[in-house]
Amino acid sequence: MSSESKLLISRCFLAGLGTQMFVHRPDRIPQESPVLVVSNHRSFLDPVVLTAALGRSIRFACHHYMGQVPVVRELVTSFGAFPLEAPEHRQQHFFSQATALLQNREMVGVFPEGAEPMVNLTGQNTVGKFQRGFAHLALRAPVRDLAVLPVAIGSMQEQSVRSAIPLKLLSLFDPSEPLFDRAGWHPVIVYKRVNILVGRPYWITVDRQQQYRGKKAKAVVAELTDHCQGEIAELLQRGCL
Repeated sequence: MSSESKLLISRCFLAGLGTQMFVHRPDRIPQESPVLVVSNHRSFLDPVVLTAALGRSIRFACHHYMGQVPVVRELVTSFGAFPLEAPEHRQQHFFSQATALLQNREMVGVFPEGAEPMVNLTGQNTVGKFQRGFAHLALRAPVRDLAVLPVAIGSMQEQSVRSAIPLKLLSLFDPSEPLFDRAGWHPVIVYKRVNILVGRPYWITVDRQQQYRGKKAKAVVAELTDHCQGEIAELLQRGCL
């Protein structure tokens, strides 16, 4: 599927749901460079609204089970997402897939909070702890002019729809995920009015890459992770009013 088709489908899908989207600071979106998009995550709509808002096709890393469930697998892969492998191969697969896409100067999207806020719904202006895998990817990948772009999805009005997916069913496809090993249904949030707030890009310079390979590696990973988490948290405070 072409980039133009993905963008058109995203915008048409949101229009069909009656979702109103407001994009703030689109001037911060790099147009020519490869971009690693880092965002908070509460709804299945997040990849759709980010694609529609940023105006470029985004290749999202998605949960392992999405690559195991028929129909879901075909849907997400046709849209350009790449489901993560089982835990024993997950990190290596994520790094290799994402690096190849970034080297092709594409936009790659990640949700560092993982599945937690999707299953245990958090408040509209709350952001959970970020896993640091994306920071290691950005600093390790042999990619020139890479921008890490924090983007906050700030829900102003939303609707909780009854899900037809029991969590126990998902555990059959991904028994390694403890969040699925419980009774109940997977929450489904549909945005009715949503702000997309673009943060300040964090550029991966040669100096930062050299620091990552030296004694300051841990500090530079923490700096990048904290920049993205802090930027999104601050934007959410302003975008969920």
